[in-house]
Amino acid sequence: MSDNIKHECGIALARFFKPLSYYREKYQTCFYGIKKMNLLMGKQHNRGQDGAGIAGIKLNVNPGDRYIYRTRSNSESPIKGVFDTVYKEIDKILSKNPDKINDVNWLEANIPSLCHMYLGHIRYGTFGNNDLDSVHPFLRENNWKTRNIVIGGNFNMTNVSELFKTLVEIGQYPKKKSDTVTIMENIGHFLDEENDFIYQKYKGSNTKKEISSIISREMDVERVLKRASKKWDGGYVIAGMFGHGDSFVMRDPNGIRPAYYYRDEEMVVVASERPAIQTAFGLPFEKIEELPRGSAIIIKENNEVYITEIKKPEEHKACSFERIYFSRGNDGEIYKERKSLGKRLLPQTLKSIDSDVGNTIFSYIPNTSEVAFLGMIEGVNDYLNEWKRSEILKLSDLKNTEKIDDILKIKPRVEKIAIKDAKLRSFITQDIGRKEMVAHIYDTTYGVVDNTNNLVVLDDSIVRGTTLRNSIIKILDKLNPKKIIILSSAPQIRYPDCYGIDMAKLEDFVAFRAAVKLLEENGQSSLLKDVYDKCLEQVDLPDCEIINYVKKVYEPFSVDQISSKIAELISYNGIKAKVEVIYQTIDNLHEACPHNRGDWYFTGDYPTPGGNRVVNRSFINFIERKNERAY
Repeated sequence: MSDNIKHECGIALARFFKPLSYYREKYQTCFYGIKKMNLLMGKQHNRGQDGAGIAGIKLNVNPGDRYIYRTRSNSESPIKGVFDTVYKEIDKILSKNPDKINDVNWLEANIPSLCHMYLGHIRYGTFGNNDLDSVHPFLRENNWKTRNIVIGGNFNMTNVSELFKTLVEIGQYPKKKSDTVTIMENIGHFLDEENDFIYQKYKGSNTKKEISSIISREMDVERVLKRASKKWDGGYVIAGMFGHGDSFVMRDPNGIRPAYYYRDEEMVVVASERPAIQTAFGLPFEKIEELPRGSAIIIKENNEVYITEIKKPEEHKACSFERIYFSRGNDGEIYKERKSLGKRLLPQTLKSIDSDVGNTIFSYIPNTSEVAFLGMIEGVNDYLNEWKRSEILKLSDLKNTEKIDDILKIKPRVEKIAIKDAKLRSFITQDIGRKEMVAHIYDTTYGVVDNTNNLVVLDDSIVRGTTLRNSIIKILDKLNPKKIIILSSAPQIRYPDCYGIDMAKLEDFVAFRAAVKLLEENGQSSLLKDVYDKCLEQVDLPDCEIINYVKKVYEPFSVDQISSKIAELISYNGIKAKVEVIYQTIDNLHEACPHNRGDWYFTGDYPTPGGNRVVNRSFINFIERKNERAY
């Protein structure tokens, strides 16, 4: 992706059912769980580079002994930072007690990170600070085991202010106004009530110590989650562990954010990415299941595991950007879908180059667009095979091998044109200075393009167009191609996201800027004022009544008109080559990715009521020139 954007986080939850001695005997290590968590998180490193953390809970410990473990890192390599800390702690303890290396009971009692369950988190900070206090998992501590919560998640709520206000109204004083703290305290409130309910039920016939054990057994995690999530609006996969040993992972009703799980007699594991589970445990594709939308997988202290509906499932709107860019491309389904996305761009591409494959060079923007590029080249080869067959059949003399050889040797010319020269991000946490940063992100291969060549370059998506204008188009034009065609395997990004992707400002989107420019050039700027007035009228309406009037900004123009204007915006004065931008169509996206139909950033069709409030506020901010996020 040329415009690198921060996006979803990743989670990994694992509960190991057997005694530590079982894993020691079967896998020749007492640290089986820790090693598997290292793999699960490492194989999801694409989901977060701003921070990582792991928490663990021990079962059946004596009062006074530590039973919750947590370590976090916001270092340059946070996953490595986390496990360096874990392993150094283990090495330090064992170096002082070398004779205990095979004493399973001693290890379990004396190594804090040796736990029965773990929750790991990899963080991309979509906004806010990237200090250590912002890194998951979060911990809500209490002297009663059943009131302790460890929380980590891949989520964004559109109505955090409303949820925060609810906490204040019930008398709480949250230490921070953030999604995670608010959700943790929200769950914590109903967890406290669940504790109180069970306590009141048994207080007349049991001692307080006895009731603590009863609460551990009888806690209704499903009821806690149902009550806590009643007002949640957003995209989320939220994972949690309670101090006494129950744990859960819950997914939003639209299935916006991904979650997969595997369970057997030894363990249950849940993660944001299917290949992470496959690789960590050596499992085939079909063994990994997707957590149903609106449901939670609940793992009880007594090893009971069940999946239950927490919120009524809504229309399935799994994030399509997961398939285009965010998720790892080694997922079997995603790999096929990305290839399909690339192949579906071919008809528009052939039209642009007038089917002149012989004088066209094909390339891509590294690295996430590579799979889509493979699909496109497959499509080019399929096209050429049809063309070759047709040309050969036209020959009057089929024994003329020279002419046949001339036809057969035509193939797509594939070159590595754009090279990512340094590990520089075109997105930086502070918006200031982006232009200076992106100018030197890419370099190019010289000596392979001439002024008779069309140069087709595939990217997985175009968000801001910043890197294209300030870096890529300039270096490509220096090669003197006849024409530069930029392909996007994603449709035009027109609307902000509010479910975990850092695309919150309308004016950042090159498609939006193109539409505004077209309105100005066509004497239709008054439409912006009309939309602004309609947005202002909706400020105090309930979320469910808000309409996305920002769609009207795009209505006067075709997709091709906006694409042409984008081509102008990413070009610069003095450019020699003609520039064209071709986007994926919405229909092709849905055909290529049939199970992930969440497309609100392309269509403005938000899956939750809070989405329309966000786009409403984002447009108001644009008109009022407020450089701030809309949620």
